[in-house]
Amino acid sequence: MFRMLTISVAAVSVATVASLSVANAEQGDWLVRARVIGVMPSEDAGAVEPAFPGGSVSVEDAWVPELDFTYFVTDRLGLELILATSPHDITGEGDLSALGTVADTMALPPTLTLQYHFNPAGKLRPYAGVGLNYTTFYSEDASSSLEDAIGATSISLDDSFGLAVQAGVDLDLNETWFLNADVKYIDIDTTADLNTGGAINSVDVDLDPVVAGIGIGRRF
Repeated sequence: MFRMLTISVAAVSVATVASLSVANAEQGDWLVRARVIGVMPSEDAGAVEPAFPGGSVSVEDAWVPELDFTYFVTDRLGLELILATSPHDITGEGDLSALGTVADTMALPPTLTLQYHFNPAGKLRPYAGVGLNYTTFYSEDASSSLEDAIGATSISLDDSFGLAVQAGVDLDLNETWFLNADVKYIDIDTTADLNTGGAINSVDVDLDPVVAGIGIGRRF
């Protein structure tokens, strides 16, 4: 879906480039964007140990709104902070696959990147960035199917620090407003602890999501 949206944005730029006004960003400018993003984990999870060495988990995708702010340190260098939170179902794998959804959680992953803008004075402005992510998890809940199988269980997920890389493009609509398409890869690693009456089971999960989005922005 994201690929199709990106192709559509590029097609619009080719068809309308002659009629667009330039909304190039300059040092000291702010860009504010609102996007719809897909948070798509490419997770690698270990075993749920010690009780379920043949069981593991996977984390489902989520589509949510996102808000980000970019401040231009120079005409070409910008600092972007993204703000969003996403709900994720956690499903059982291997020996736990019969349980279906075993838990759910909310993820809050504020990410700060330093961007390089390749064509700051143009109508079509690609950029690339690298930065840091901090992810915290909240509202973790065990599913009824899990608790029916092993008893009342509380779940907690460790916070994560990691790197983030991104690429994107802005396309002018007029001197103030522009379209945006963006994709990020974020390094997110966590350990989930399941506490069942004092018995602790743990599973390590490398979430490492691709975060792809499309939206609209405004220059200030």
